[in-house]
Amino acid sequence: MKVVIAGGSGFIGRHITDLLLKNGHEIIVLSRKKKDDSEQVKYVLWLQDGASPENEIGAVDVFINLAGVSINDGRWTEAHQKRIYESRMEATDELIRIIGELDEKPSLFINASAIGIYPASEAAIYTEKSAEVATDFLGKTVSEWEKKAASLNDFGIRTVYTRFGLVLWKDEGALPLMVLPYKMYVGGKVGTGQQWVSWVHVRDVARAVLHIMENSQIEGAVNVTAPFPLRMDDFGKMIGATLHRPHWFPAPSPIMKLALGKKSSLVLEGQYVTPEKLLADGFEFDFPVLSLALDNLL
Repeated sequence: MKVVIAGGSGFIGRHITDLLLKNGHEIIVLSRKKKDDSEQVKYVLWLQDGASPENEIGAVDVFINLAGVSINDGRWTEAHQKRIYESRMEATDELIRIIGELDEKPSLFINASAIGIYPASEAAIYTEKSAEVATDFLGKTVSEWEKKAASLNDFGIRTVYTRFGLVLWKDEGALPLMVLPYKMYVGGKVGTGQQWVSWVHVRDVARAVLHIMENSQIEGAVNVTAPFPLRMDDFGKMIGATLHRPHWFPAPSPIMKLALGKKSSLVLEGQYVTPEKLLADGFEFDFPVLSLALDNLL
């Protein structure tokens, strides 16, 4: 298949690109900066004055939208929250415009999303059938992002919203920051420790995207999380055990709120999310439990 990826330069996008190339797919990456094509990847300029990607990409089978300012970068000031929100809306609007200009429409549009759409809870179990939507900044952002992407249904395009959990990778994302206190022998309980962490190895993220591409019956929301979430305290203990470091030094909620501001909600709150659609469709995770993921990454 011919696949266009927006936001392909991030660590999730790079893993998806690598796996799709290994499986014989043709990749075009939309970039805000001019780049020379590599041997395997074509780069097309977009979101810049004079850019007309619709005139360069030709007929496309799949669009994958990963574009947007990372929620992990910087403090969540009002200005930064605005950048997080607007970057997603702007990129999705442009992709909708590009697709509208194409004579031949893609058969599939995959829009990145997040489990932050579900309200924080220590008791609820969320599947793709769950209708509850969080009312905080992240919940509203994700909900409106999905609604915007849903307009592509009007073109008859199969549209999927991949609700990513905490994506684990050794060099980028949240894991290096979570591991750092343990390397310094000061790891321990964060907040109450009872908040859920619905996580997923980045390799399984890429494999889930490929599975969605290859199975046309999958549509709508898809939870991309490992099947066995853990409480934050147990997650930390697992990091400590993997690194042979103690789990003893607590990071109370007030300290985390002082250090991280509004973004502290990412570590002090959580949701128990299950990948019901992927499991029902026969998808098998390479890293279904955290011990396997951490042994691979640390």
